[in-house]
Amino acid sequence: MRAIDYALREAWASLLRSGRSTTFAVLAIALAAVVLGSLLLVTWNVDRLLTQWATASELSVFLRDDATSEQRGAIEAAVDQSGVAAGREYVSKAQALSRFRSQFADLAALSNDLEENPFPASLEVRVSPDAERNGRADALIKRVAGLPGVADVRYDREWVARVESGFDTSRGAGFALALLMALAAAVTVAAVVRLGLHARRDEIEIMKLVGSPVAFIRGPFIAEGLLQGGMGAVIAIGLLWLGFVAVRAWWGGDLAALLDGAALQFLPGRLVGLLVAGGMFVGAAGGFAASRHAA
Repeated sequence: MRAIDYALREAWASLLRSGRSTTFAVLAIALAAVVLGSLLLVTWNVDRLLTQWATASELSVFLRDDATSEQRGAIEAAVDQSGVAAGREYVSKAQALSRFRSQFADLAALSNDLEENPFPASLEVRVSPDAERNGRADALIKRVAGLPGVADVRYDREWVARVESGFDTSRGAGFALALLMALAAAVTVAAVVRLGLHARRDEIEIMKLVGSPVAFIRGPFIAEGLLQGGMGAVIAIGLLWLGFVAVRAWWGGDLAALLDGAALQFLPGRLVGLLVAGGMFVGAAGGFAASRHAA
């Protein structure tokens, strides 16, 4: 405990003495944390949205205009027997047109000029969450697509999977950028700590001569990097919060409409804690790298 207390006190005094160099290191870590935090914030909200979409996925079976009641009954029987459906609803051509007019009010006037109703009748199937995992949804799609009276089959989960795949690629690139910036921040911290080490070289030599433990020699430099990392992470979280509030105030309504009514959320406490811990780790790693020459 004495070594920790000594390291923290010396580290804080060094931070106050360093001034500009400390500010530069803190800002470097804050910038890296902002990039990572922004990525986590976007990822958190997009993952919530994709989960919501996947849970509420629907299978739409569009019927031919000349489909008979017997053919429709065979399609409904196939859906019921598959064990995939958590519920289903038949939508007639008239209901489909009415839905279009209510959901797209700006285009509703165009439908009034049509001589015939262009919208097909359909069977809307609400898919159970576990249907995708065991392959029953794909089996049902293949079976229903070949039944008489079926014009087309559309499954929401397919395009959600494509969105997830594209987002995973973007997320990987973002994490790679954040890692690169974290390494740059660690190098910056190491350079700043090394300057402090050079300024205290006479004091360190005396400590070595009197037999001071390694923890008392290296500890202050590691603690200095730790504090710089923590300060940078806290600043980054503050900037992220301000940006989040600004985005929600200016575009919150438009984004809610785009996200099917889901409200944007800030990072949960565990991710905020991990972000702070990550900043402290990067700073401590830079301090440790610089302090290797101290003992």
